[in-house]
Amino acid sequence: MTDRNQLCDSFLSATPYAGWQRGPLAGDASNRRYERLTGTDGKTVVLMDAPPEKGEDIRPFIRVAEYLQKQGLSAPEILEQDAEHGFLLLEDLGNDLYARVIRREPALEKQLYEAATDALVTLHQAPMPDLEPYGPRMMAEMSALALSKYRAGITGSQDPDLQARFEDLFEDILRATVKGDPVLVQRDYHAENLLWLPDRKGVGRVGLLDFQDARAGHPAYDLVSLLQDARRDVPAGIEMQMIDRYIAAAGVDETGFRTAYTVLGVQRNMRILGVFARLSTDYGKPHYVDLIPRVWDHFIHGLEHPALARVGDLLRENLPAPTPENLDKLRP
Repeated sequence: MTDRNQLCDSFLSATPYAGWQRGPLAGDASNRRYERLTGTDGKTVVLMDAPPEKGEDIRPFIRVAEYLQKQGLSAPEILEQDAEHGFLLLEDLGNDLYARVIRREPALEKQLYEAATDALVTLHQAPMPDLEPYGPRMMAEMSALALSKYRAGITGSQDPDLQARFEDLFEDILRATVKGDPVLVQRDYHAENLLWLPDRKGVGRVGLLDFQDARAGHPAYDLVSLLQDARRDVPAGIEMQMIDRYIAAAGVDETGFRTAYTVLGVQRNMRILGVFARLSTDYGKPHYVDLIPRVWDHFIHGLEHPALARVGDLLRENLPAPTPENLDKLRP
């Protein structure tokens, strides 16, 4: 038995859930591990195992979860915690991830996206918690993962001068277009991290997961995450309707919001290109490579916006298209 297992057993033994049957749950791209615990009466809770020695910290998750609950949103309740060793017991919000529900009941797709959009409106009208900013410089550097990981993984070489030039140009674009009062951005708001809770009311029907990396950012960021999904095709009609729905409900400036939405889409999709390439080349998770063509399509479409003219040609000339041959170079 590893030390980690011993620590987990010790944590559980001091809770009301000691002795409950344990079974694995699907994880995410992080070092966190999840289990579902089932009692003799059939009740369930979720165990999060987030090893501090691997850079995980459950305290941001706890803070953000409690904040989201105060806004009437359905983040899981924290039942037990051991921040020192990285263990949490959470309310079990079930298995009905958006992606699964839509596969099972396609007629619900629009309703689910409306609820998720409305949840963002509610969140963005709430008082801001104290969060680190997700500002232009950081966003430009994160986007450059498309050069340092995706491009380099295919070409076999780095180009620091190209990366520095892109970061400076893109930072200027972000400063000019991504403006206004910040809101809490969860940064991973999509159909594999949202749960459908139809027995609850209003925006409470949207179960929230994976928000521990929340920062202060632009309101369009999580809407881009939702509608330009790396893992499933969101119909173009739904994307346009949800942008319209958000603008009408939030009362934001339409022109500025649409421009920021497009620029943030390019920013986010470039980052994902780099992250997915890195997950394959550095961490031996090649299945992420299969998602890259969808991300690339979002990225290329966004580059058509005039606000991105200063980086458009540079990126088209230097980022290789995800051809089957290029994608094979990213697989370990």
